[in-house]
Amino acid sequence: MANSKGRRRRFGSVRKLPSGRFQARYRGPDGLMRTADTTFATQTDADRWLVKQEAKILDGDWTNPDVKIAFGDFAQSWFKDRDYAATTRERNAGVLNRHILPTFRTVPLREITTPQVRRWRSDLLDAGVGPATVSKAYQVLRAIMNTAVDDGLIERNPCRVKGAGTVTHTERPFLSVPEVYRLADAVPPHCRALVLLAAFAALRFGELAALQRRDIDLEARTVSVRRSYSETRTDGLTVKAPKSAAGVRTVAFPASLVPELAHHLAEHAEAGRTGLVFVGARGGVLRRNNFRRIWLRALTATARSPRPAAPPPAS
Repeated sequence: MANSKGRRRRFGSVRKLPSGRFQARYRGPDGLMRTADTTFATQTDADRWLVKQEAKILDGDWTNPDVKIAFGDFAQSWFKDRDYAATTRERNAGVLNRHILPTFRTVPLREITTPQVRRWRSDLLDAGVGPATVSKAYQVLRAIMNTAVDDGLIERNPCRVKGAGTVTHTERPFLSVPEVYRLADAVPPHCRALVLLAAFAALRFGELAALQRRDIDLEARTVSVRRSYSETRTDGLTVKAPKSAAGVRTVAFPASLVPELAHHLAEHAEAGRTGLVFVGARGGVLRRNNFRRIWLRALTATARSPRPAAPPPAS
């Protein structure tokens, strides 16, 4: 094909438009002529674009620009392929269905632009969606579009809003030792040791709920974290390994907790080496929602308490 100066070019053609910009065209593997979806300020820019299209064809990475894949179809397929833990899958499914698909479900992948993404994010914040949730939604959208880039469906990820994937957390409040014991005094007896162990061994609720007798070593004053409970609407209650390899660990606790844990194991824990350390009021696994009600009542009670109870000496 000849270019605007009459020279034969090996692949595609470039012509100067009356506007002064340049248009690039080439013949695709399907035999049809394709025109770039944008014009170029210089002939060099148009030439570079043609070089990239030829490379895609030669490498087998060319995709038909006329095939429009809706974001919703691609996102649902993408989500099914994720190797998520149950709780992460449920959380991200909620973010996708509530905050992303209502805006982008029917929009072709190639037509999603950075201004659209910026406006979508602003609309969520204006609607009162929390910054942390908006940040998570942006992260999920960006991950989906990254995969679309990797699959050759789009050339550039439109999620380019600076700082949109991060959220600034205010400093979390922490409890003093007397406050921890005030809360431990305010919960039912079968939850007292759980509050103390959570505070002084820094264990997550799911890890505490999954502890077995064999995980507690009173002589060495250690607790071994090997598993964790999680609960979702779709999968119910499941036991799994901790969130990461580093989550499998042995944690020391202060000597002041030895009599607390010894009493708890004697009075409240299930029998046998694999018996659960912490159980519900009627036996069985201690559920997060049940404990949350207990915890909220304890917070209310301690807020009304005039003075914190003095903690036993730690050693």
